[in-house]
Amino acid sequence: MSNYQSLGIRPIINAFATLTKLGGSIMPPEVVQAMQDASNCFVDLHELQRKVGERLAELTQNEAAYVSSGAAAGLLLATAACVAGKNPELIERFPHLDGLKNEVIVQHSHRNGYDYAVRETGIKLIEIGTMDGTSEANLRQALSDKTAAIFWFQGAMNKPSELALEKVIAIANQHDIPVIVDAAAQLPPVENLWKFTKMGAALAVFSGGKDLSGPQSSGLVLGRKDLIEAIRMHGAPNHAVGRPMKVGKEELMGLLTAVERYLKLDHAARAKLFEDRVKFWNEGLSSIEGVTVTRDYPNEAGQPAPRTMVSFSNKFNKDEIIQNLWEGEPCIAVAPTSGNGILLNPMTLNEGEPEIVLQRLKEVLA
Repeated sequence: MSNYQSLGIRPIINAFATLTKLGGSIMPPEVVQAMQDASNCFVDLHELQRKVGERLAELTQNEAAYVSSGAAAGLLLATAACVAGKNPELIERFPHLDGLKNEVIVQHSHRNGYDYAVRETGIKLIEIGTMDGTSEANLRQALSDKTAAIFWFQGAMNKPSELALEKVIAIANQHDIPVIVDAAAQLPPVENLWKFTKMGAALAVFSGGKDLSGPQSSGLVLGRKDLIEAIRMHGAPNHAVGRPMKVGKEELMGLLTAVERYLKLDHAARAKLFEDRVKFWNEGLSSIEGVTVTRDYPNEAGQPAPRTMVSFSNKFNKDEIIQNLWEGEPCIAVAPTSGNGILLNPMTLNEGEPEIVLQRLKEVLA
């Protein structure tokens, strides 16, 4: 049987992050087993999606839940649900949305590559504010009878100058406009699975293949029952805008198992493990001439987790170090900093790999 080695593909030690381009995360044995078990028979996919959603909603303290084919697909389906609801005639209109509620509001400071999934429906994205900030007046002036939803992107782009989520939700609810939170990488903390919707957001979208350690090709949409029901009509296997975004029975059962597992984890112990790894790296690199190490917090996604920042003097070149780690044996992925340095993430490593990362980095620096 084919495997990575037969294709000439090298496994990677991931000290970067739960990036899609590196495979997301590593699925634990119980998730793999759940997917294997699911592959052994046929089921009614509509019924399975609904039953899995009901169980996920119960687990996450939400009205309803839907499994999408990744968080980006969840953003698209959430947008479609806000535009057309459950109206069969309107569902067939995408991407031709003239005459419909076809505008989605987003703060300028929140613009990022992932909002392409929102625009893919055919809506018009209305930017408010500037990189210097957004006011309540900016939001109120942008609202109209064409506004289908307001998107909030949670993560590293959040700044004190933005219009806070609490205020966005309060204004949106006054006009009966749903707020959708892109929280794809916002686990940990585990409480985020219900935090945003309990604040009043209509929907919150998470990746299934990051810290949840479910199938990489899965996403989790949580929130209002009426909108989740609309998402079902837009999603596969129905013939609608979400038909190409198929979720298999294996992903459905794999993500359900991943969420069940995640809720049972000792998250305090995990946090300590990450801190211990950062301390181990910092101590191991601190004596090298031309190298400065610090604890960086929060991480690249704004999660409450530490990283080690390794800053170099002019004696070293970060690009060469990154390349040497990548091309060496084993292959190691690390993140670049904006300056002459790299970042080491403790969240994506298996047991024994922090030691390998430290050893290889010392070899490269020598």
